Amino acid sequence: MRVETGDNVLIGGFIINGTQNKKMLLRGIGPSLATFGVQGALSDTTLELYDSDGLLVFNDDWKETQQAEIQATGMAPTVDSESAIVASLPANGAIYTVVLRGANGTTGIGVVEAYDLEPSVDSQLANISTRAFVQTGENVLIAGTIIVGNAPQKVLVRAIGPTLPFAGTLSDPTLELRDGNGALIGANDNWRNTQEAEIMATAIPPANDLESAIVATLPASGAAYTAIVRGANNSTGIAVVEIYALN
Repeated sequence: MRVETGDNVLIGGFIINGTQNKKMLLRGIGPSLATFGVQGALSDTTLELYDSDGLLVFNDDWKETQQAEIQATGMAPTVDSESAIVASLPANGAIYTVVLRGANGTTGIGVVEAYDLEPSVDSQLANISTRAFVQTGENVLIAGTIIVGNAPQKVLVRAIGPTLPFAGTLSDPTLELRDGNGALIGANDNWRNTQEAEIMATAIPPANDLESAIVATLPASGAAYTAIVRGANNSTGIAVVEIYALN
């Protein structure tokens, strides 16, 4: 997502269910995106991790703190000015927020990532979400997830805009869900237009008819999926994309 300043930075969130602490790697990626042909990437990222009580950890350049722990994950950032945090986080439905900014108020495209380093413990990522300012063209809101294990995972993907409790929200989001090859799995504009009964059955349908949602059962074994949020008729504004693991 394109990271701006003020309220229009890149904000990720996740919920951990279960009983045991979950060890996580969080990364803020910017300059290395140029390797993948991304133009206008952030040159220097900062990363903040919050729980419901406030700031837990801050990192600017990943080698400044926890270098050994981050390298031990095998997924250290490839550029020193990128950011990373390793943390063991309590579960029991706890909610966490990760904020990616440009150092010194810089702007550009960035990626915030959350990796589960302990998939075998009695706790799971039940929800991941991303909030950002949705623009047009390539600067829309793009979220990805990887499903590990052997069993397919049923998910609910939501694009939320008009019900967000602040000004400047996206009035009418649209949503696409694609597989790792870019093939379209599902698309939705207004959630009641398709899959209304399935979405209602999750007990967490969007609260506004203009918001979007998709229910899908996705193969696992490390398969990657992408959700894309745009504004209908090229509208812009702040939106949240969410992916819920359904039992």
